[in-house]
Amino acid sequence: MIIRAVTHLFESWLDPFAERKDLRPPGGALGFIWFYVSQAKGAFIAMALAGGGVAAMEAAMFWFVGRLVDLIATVPRSAGWQGLFANHGGEVAVIALAVVVVRFCVITFSALIEEQVVVLNFLNLVRWQSHVHVARQSLGFFHNDFAGRIVTKVWSGGQAMGDLLTSVLQVGWFMVIYTLATTALLAGQDWRLAVVIAVWVAIFAVLARWFVPRIRYHARETAEAASALNGRLVDSYANIQTLKLFAREKQNDHYIRAGFERFQTAIRPFTRLITGVRASLAALSGVMILIIAVISVNRWFAGGMTAGGVAFTLGLVLRLAMLLNRMMTQLNGMMRNLGTVQNAAETISEPIGLKDRPDAGTLTLTGPEIRFEDVRFHYGKGKGALEGFNLTIRPGEKVGIVGRSGAGKTTLTNLLLRFYDVEGGCILIDGTDIRAVTQESLRMHIGMVTQDTALLHRSIRDNILFGRADASEEQLRQAAEEAEALDFIEKLVDQRGRTGFDAHVGERGVKLSGGQRQRIAIARVMLKNAPILVLDEATSALDSEVEAAIQSNLDRLMAGKTVLAIAHRLSTIASLDRLVVIDKGRIIEEGSHADLLATGGLYAELWARQSGGFLGSEDPDQAAQ
Repeated sequence: MIIRAVTHLFESWLDPFAERKDLRPPGGALGFIWFYVSQAKGAFIAMALAGGGVAAMEAAMFWFVGRLVDLIATVPRSAGWQGLFANHGGEVAVIALAVVVVRFCVITFSALIEEQVVVLNFLNLVRWQSHVHVARQSLGFFHNDFAGRIVTKVWSGGQAMGDLLTSVLQVGWFMVIYTLATTALLAGQDWRLAVVIAVWVAIFAVLARWFVPRIRYHARETAEAASALNGRLVDSYANIQTLKLFAREKQNDHYIRAGFERFQTAIRPFTRLITGVRASLAALSGVMILIIAVISVNRWFAGGMTAGGVAFTLGLVLRLAMLLNRMMTQLNGMMRNLGTVQNAAETISEPIGLKDRPDAGTLTLTGPEIRFEDVRFHYGKGKGALEGFNLTIRPGEKVGIVGRSGAGKTTLTNLLLRFYDVEGGCILIDGTDIRAVTQESLRMHIGMVTQDTALLHRSIRDNILFGRADASEEQLRQAAEEAEALDFIEKLVDQRGRTGFDAHVGERGVKLSGGQRQRIAIARVMLKNAPILVLDEATSALDSEVEAAIQSNLDRLMAGKTVLAIAHRLSTIASLDRLVVIDKGRIIEEGSHADLLATGGLYAELWARQSGGFLGSEDPDQAAQ
């Protein structure tokens, strides 16, 4: 009970989920580290004090051994313990108390700080705050990198920082205190011993000054190569079905091997430096130990040092040699960790690409009416996508967007949802510029079903409840039924025996068919019941029978809503109020299905060419936006 109470006291020292307004850390390694350490200064100060105490006790242990040898030498063997306690009882008791009680308290306190505060809470504080910042990045941030690589940096950045700080305080700081204590204790025996220790540490510092910057540079390169390799592996495993489908295992092996070879190239000079460090230290420590041994033995021969003095002197320096070698060897891990921290900092510290304005309000709707006014957007490339685009969708109007691949259809929805900001012009909802409201309030009023539906590897219930977290079980089942999903959901059983709405769907929903995933997505939007509805080929993954069953429910869902629907299969949007045909980012035709057929323009051409309900691409090299 006492142990649990003590550990709980330390475990509650730091809240890993404490809110912080500014979550963007600096991009430099030291600034990045201080950004998080400053939130736990007390814990790390305590850790430093505990580490210093442990180091002092380690050095004192050798002094105790030497002193005990000298005390024993003054007592005849026949007197035994009684004679030892009679002559030196007080001193022996102090030594015993220090070895058993003080040492226990210092080491236990150090362990509590390291394990209950740093490992348990501080590492997760770094990971949590890194995640919260990164998760609010724009879509472009995630589209430009491997998901696995980003995950590695968020997770390993916290781990590497904790390991680095622990090494600095438990090894580096320990070494400083231990060396000072050793120098002081040996100076009491002979000033020349202290001089040798000082020279030893000075040469060690010179070696460190030469090796450390080089190790740090190559550690950073190694960390970058490792995260890139991790990204390649995750990308391959996430798309394993595609690799097997096209029988490209060997080709993918070459791709992965190239990542391994890059890693090998990065780590080779790093390991050579570590070998050089270890060899240099072995030579240095061998020479210094020999010099100290010679001086000590000479002092004993001359009667200037007791046998206990020789024993604790050689014990101290042997321990010092081991610790210095450990210290430089630890530089391997420390520099790896520093490189990993720097590598993580470069990604995690990136500014949020798409932020709410400081004075952003909450979107309130009455219509809603959507207006694209002279919108210009080129994905930062200077041309393409949308140019001078103007479109008004009246409250409750249902508009279909038609065009070849690359015409700009999906770009419209990305801009409406403010996944990107327009480069010119504006988008208004009920007369309010969407840049003037929070992204969260904007997206709360928009329901969207895409053609590429990816579900979270959670239960069916969790996936549908993203539409409305406070929905009742009855509302959940009703949404599933309206999406023609209830029948197959109730028959689901996952690999752990979970059934129905509790069954998990696998990564990105791979355990469900395309049509089943689409129906879950439709159920989610039905449950959300937002006033603006965006359908991006919402029934593309459904067979004709299920599509016909769902279409009536979609019609009911669209009732009273402002709808923007994109379709390659023109038959799915032919009955909408108005069809808008876009080409090369501009509107070239608009009207009803019958009007556009009568016009004989691009829409009529696409309708005539359509086979199986799909549109061709204007240009195979054209980007599909």
